[in-house]
Amino acid sequence: MAGSVVETVRVYDAIPLGRLGRAAPPMYARRGELLHIRNFSIIAHIDHGKSTLADRLLQATNAVSDREAKEQLLDSMDLERERGITIKASAVTVEHVHQGERYMLNFIDTPGHVDFGYEVSRALKACEGAILIIDASQGVEAQTVVNAYLAVEQDLEIIPVLNKIDLPGARPDEIAEEVEQVLGFEAESCIPVSAKTGEGVKDLLDAICERLPEPREPVTPKTRALIFDAVYDDYRGVIVYCRVFDGKLTVGEKIRMMGLERTFQVTELGKYTPKPHKVKEVGPGETCYLVANIKTLGDVRVGDTITIDHSPAGEALEGYAPPQQMVFCDFYPATTAAGGGGGFEELREGMEKLSLNDASYTYQAVHSEALGFGFRCGFLGLLHMDIIQERLEREAGVEVVQTAPTVSYKITMRGKGGEILEKEIHNPADLPDAGEIIDFMEPICRVEIMIPKEYIGEVMKLCMERRGVFKNQTFVSNTREMFTFEIPMAEIIYDFYDKLKGLTSGYATMDYEVIRYSKDTLVKVSILINGDPVEALSLICHRDRAEQRGRQLLIKLRKQIDRHQFEIPLQAAIGGKIIARETIKGYRKDVTAKCYGGDVSRKRKLLEAQKRGKQKMKSIGSVNIPQKAFMAVLDTGE
Repeated sequence: MAGSVVETVRVYDAIPLGRLGRAAPPMYARRGELLHIRNFSIIAHIDHGKSTLADRLLQATNAVSDREAKEQLLDSMDLERERGITIKASAVTVEHVHQGERYMLNFIDTPGHVDFGYEVSRALKACEGAILIIDASQGVEAQTVVNAYLAVEQDLEIIPVLNKIDLPGARPDEIAEEVEQVLGFEAESCIPVSAKTGEGVKDLLDAICERLPEPREPVTPKTRALIFDAVYDDYRGVIVYCRVFDGKLTVGEKIRMMGLERTFQVTELGKYTPKPHKVKEVGPGETCYLVANIKTLGDVRVGDTITIDHSPAGEALEGYAPPQQMVFCDFYPATTAAGGGGGFEELREGMEKLSLNDASYTYQAVHSEALGFGFRCGFLGLLHMDIIQERLEREAGVEVVQTAPTVSYKITMRGKGGEILEKEIHNPADLPDAGEIIDFMEPICRVEIMIPKEYIGEVMKLCMERRGVFKNQTFVSNTREMFTFEIPMAEIIYDFYDKLKGLTSGYATMDYEVIRYSKDTLVKVSILINGDPVEALSLICHRDRAEQRGRQLLIKLRKQIDRHQFEIPLQAAIGGKIIARETIKGYRKDVTAKCYGGDVSRKRKLLEAQKRGKQKMKSIGSVNIPQKAFMAVLDTGE
């Protein structure tokens, strides 16, 4: 077992139970008795009970006492607790005794939503096994299938777990058969548990010790550790989370980031049990956090390899493939947008700190005539965008004005010298003139939808309305089917999921993945307010729907923009052709109210003066556009 078994001793064994009814956490000083290691992630569809099961595992291993236990213990972010979802993966180390042998269990509680799939893939890279949770009443869902495939691609050992067996509607035997049919795991291998009551958790812990493999043996004596996450702390600098694959890390040693060629002195190593617990040394197969006085955010990159500076490894570990951002929008500080000045530097600082903790979004500085200086940001999906905005406002204290999100397009165009160029477009404002574009391509998603059979007609109709192409139909159980469509991403990023849930009484689940870019008849619809184009409101859509989308948007803008002293024309245009118009009427003051009788020319004179005044005001007047008007672009109005 050399290499995959770590020699440790528990220092606190002789200490009696403390006030909280449990022994103090173990301290690993690398000598003495043998201790086995198991590294695994908890993966599942949204709301199938990952975080609750993680809470029970902490209690069952006495990592937290019953008194300390609370719901969603590992979801430390306020936003996670408010929304009831996991946003960041959390790594924890606990200890379990099985058949007289001690096991160190390093597990990661991962998010379930499709937008945080990059978090899941990063967590799986640091593990040898995965616990796949399936709701015993709802069965296999779209994201269950995707997460199972992610774990299989990483060559992980998977333990299927049927959760929520305490519910009156639980069907563990039936769902176990469904797991075998859809995912290919034997029905007998499923472990029934109730994360709420704790039933079956002991059997699960035993299965983790017996069925999950030990970490691979070190392939080199040189130290190699993979960075799988990092956070910024105002007092300690950057805190790095890593998994040691080869060699060991020791407090006081000088380490080197192999990708960035930066060196630092390790001042603290530790594990979360789930409270921070310092250790002197971390060996192969273990996960830990590392503090090394890293002051600059640019000195750390998720996916980089840590080695020892005086004895570096010859080759870095395989890192992570960069995430593919598919949804883009602009963030501007509200103070700048309102003309108050300031806010931009605070927003930049908040962006830098957040990008270290969430490597799956990108940002670059942009400037808008209407909104000032801001950032063009790329996200994995709409929920991801929403979470980043809320985290910026909470953690950086910056109020953000956000433009309507767009997807990433690709164009083939003719350059000035006649050469053929390919360009990626993240913003409608960056589009060249239509005459220069040869091919206009949009991202196409493979969308897998799992629905009860009685809703098939409504879902088929919704997908066809969104330019979907039917591809496949799979039998899941006697009551449910899984459909596969190919739908342009622009048609699904905003309200497709909400409409799908509404049509199916909340029973449908979906997952999507961008598979290719496809050529189509796409155009840019520009919005003119009072004759001036507002690029933040422009959009790209299919030519057949351009007039309808333009008119719908103008009607919404007419309701969102306040009336002014002058008349405001709202226009939608493709190139130089106006395709739709709406008008916001100006306030009309009755200037003739003071005229009692007399010649009509007196009234006409006053009305003419009013008309000239409004024309002058119109020529110098600017229109105030509220934040909600920018989001009106999203609503397809169906």
